[in-house]
Amino acid sequence: MNTEADTCRLFVVPRLQAAGWDAAPHAIQEQRTFTDGRVVFVAGQPRRGRRKRADYLLRYRPDLALAVVEAKPTYLSAADGLQQAKAYAEILGLKFAYATNGNEIIEFDFFAGIERVVADFPTPAELWARQRAGLGLADDSLAQMALTPGYPDPAKPLRYYQEIAVNRAVQAVLTGRQRSLLTLCTGAGKTPIAFQIAWRLWSSGWNRRGDHLKPKILFLADRNVLVDDPMARDFAPFGKGRFKIEGGRVSLGRDIYFAIYQAIAQDERRPGLYREFPPDFFDLIIVDECHRGSVRDDSSWREILDYFAPSFQIGMTATPLREDNRDTYAYFGDPLYTYSLAQGIADGFLAPYRVHRVVTDTDAAGWRPTKGELDRFGREIPDEEYHTKDFERIVALRARTEAIARHLTGFLKATDRFAKTIVFCVDQEHASEMRLALSNLNADLMARYPDYVCRVTSDEGMIGRGHLSHFQDLEKRTPVILTTSQMLTTGVDAPTCRNVVLARVVGSMSEFKQIIGRGTRLREDYGKLFFNILDYTGTATAKFADPDFDGDPVAATTTTIDPNGIETGVVIDPVAPPGGEEPGDDASAGPVTPLPPGGGQTGEPRKFYVDGGTVEVVQHHVYELDADGKRLTARRITDYTGEKVRTLYPTPSAFRAAWTIADKRAAVVEELVERGIDVATLATEMARPDDDPFDLLCHLAWDAPLRTRRQRAERLRTERQDLFDRHGPDARAVLEALLEKYAAHGADELRLPDALRIEPVASMGNPSEIVRRFGGADQLRDAVAELQEQLYAA
Repeated sequence: MNTEADTCRLFVVPRLQAAGWDAAPHAIQEQRTFTDGRVVFVAGQPRRGRRKRADYLLRYRPDLALAVVEAKPTYLSAADGLQQAKAYAEILGLKFAYATNGNEIIEFDFFAGIERVVADFPTPAELWARQRAGLGLADDSLAQMALTPGYPDPAKPLRYYQEIAVNRAVQAVLTGRQRSLLTLCTGAGKTPIAFQIAWRLWSSGWNRRGDHLKPKILFLADRNVLVDDPMARDFAPFGKGRFKIEGGRVSLGRDIYFAIYQAIAQDERRPGLYREFPPDFFDLIIVDECHRGSVRDDSSWREILDYFAPSFQIGMTATPLREDNRDTYAYFGDPLYTYSLAQGIADGFLAPYRVHRVVTDTDAAGWRPTKGELDRFGREIPDEEYHTKDFERIVALRARTEAIARHLTGFLKATDRFAKTIVFCVDQEHASEMRLALSNLNADLMARYPDYVCRVTSDEGMIGRGHLSHFQDLEKRTPVILTTSQMLTTGVDAPTCRNVVLARVVGSMSEFKQIIGRGTRLREDYGKLFFNILDYTGTATAKFADPDFDGDPVAATTTTIDPNGIETGVVIDPVAPPGGEEPGDDASAGPVTPLPPGGGQTGEPRKFYVDGGTVEVVQHHVYELDADGKRLTARRITDYTGEKVRTLYPTPSAFRAAWTIADKRAAVVEELVERGIDVATLATEMARPDDDPFDLLCHLAWDAPLRTRRQRAERLRTERQDLFDRHGPDARAVLEALLEKYAAHGADELRLPDALRIEPVASMGNPSEIVRRFGGADQLRDAVAELQEQLYAA
């Protein structure tokens, strides 16, 4: 009977070679792993889950896979592997899926929607011809351009979804689609995708005119940080072909241009630098973070894209279609490809996160001034009740800022004081107040590291950018805490950021997802497998309750703190918007300029400053997403476990059938681990360390009675003595010893051949001698298998 490995070695590879797939070293990729494995929490510790792995990927070129092949043992039907082959093909963006048992080959063609049995695998040329036809690449010249290789980076090859995005964008351009959109979550690596698109089209000699000259490409964004880093790093292979349009300077002799809208747009001082270029100058424009206002009909920046209307334009965004970005999708069209935050976490490419909901008494109950109370500048504060959305916008409570700073400092002291942390404040002034409070609370570290806490806002200019650069540097220990308002919400790659702190309400889902993205980078080599969101405003809990959110947290907690920022209570409960209302979109509005003493004219914006009083933290909730990545859970592990066991095994008999066999039992345990359930932790949680995990799981899933391992062993001796009596004294002694080992330590003690090398069995002879007691190896295996089966018979 051939195994799956035998099928691959003896049948699949020879038939692929016969079809010509061995012509290039990249053509057959065997046992190809294409995800990193979801990070799950087992016994409170992060660990990697199972990776997705295809038996074979068939590549026509190093950058272009065409098909996936799944193999099954010869004793199974080829059809048994087709569903998995189709599932992998859909994930990998492939249009052909094959399943085989070595004798039979089944093909599914996604272009035609047809499943059929084929005599042999198609040749590479045949499959590429079918791919071309399906994509509409009829022109031979354009088809050859589609095969232009990307820029090789062996140290950091493209992930599967990045490869899909690049190929689809290149194919869209070559087939004449003038506007295209790629939607990839923050942290997915949009810049490498943009570079590879530009490189492949530039290298192929494509341009709008079809004269095979190098194209002119513009990389456009709305912040310097979004163009400076890509220009210096990712796009470095373009060398002297790069040029940044800024300071009024224009060059018409380069190939790859970089610009921010503000530098080239029309304003009250100039007509618009973009008009120095002919309207048909650029062949391709890549718009990064394209949801940020450049495509609204009434946007002053829209005229730039309209002016360069002859160009092909590719928009890149991290935000799926929502009411607040419909203009983006109306302009660019439906996405060529979407890769969500939830998928990135599920694949293990992005870090999961725990949400800590921290509530002060002023946020919980509101704040109201005493009658006639004056602020810092002697102005009377209007007698109204102020809530979270008003703090630091209408009324600034220094005590609240200091309470948040104390709690955050305590959190860092309890976890890691050098964990990189970004604090998002209401405005630049609030960021300054928060920096001061945190600096004073961490004076011991500020004495050693003067840049331990820094403010990074637009007012800081180059000094702030220097702090940000050091914060991003993997090898620099400080700065550790950055306070900011809007500047760091987008385009800041901080791979080791472990804490994202919300000290302001974020009304926009798009902005919220951008902020969350500051922590989603994984750096396993630096010990970062997850990050924390400390939410002092209710933003996170409100957004996670939104059905459109696509990447829920792995945990969430609510903590109460006193005026000193000390925790006074921790509660775990489900996510719900605080006070039953979601923060409005105006919560992300710009800062309110403080008035001088005496105030201003009626109708002017006013911000009042309250320096006295006390503020306490009254709640601290922690929320986690379940290991399936589908919903928030705040239940005890025992409740969660019962549900998951029933999901995997609908009946106790089905569960028992899988548990009884040692190899299958190991798979069951692994399935549970994938869902964040560790049987050892479960035994501790239930205070039942001597019970068999089988009984614990059955009890939680179906309310079965609990029993210890020794009770199971004694029941077997009493009710199935014949199992021992049918063997001679020497063999019976071995079985008795194994049963005693099970009673003391568990079913792992019954695993062969390891069990033969452990006392007291080891003292009965070497493995060969013990085998002879049973009359042969098969008889020994059968006896131990029956022992396990009867142990779990009832």
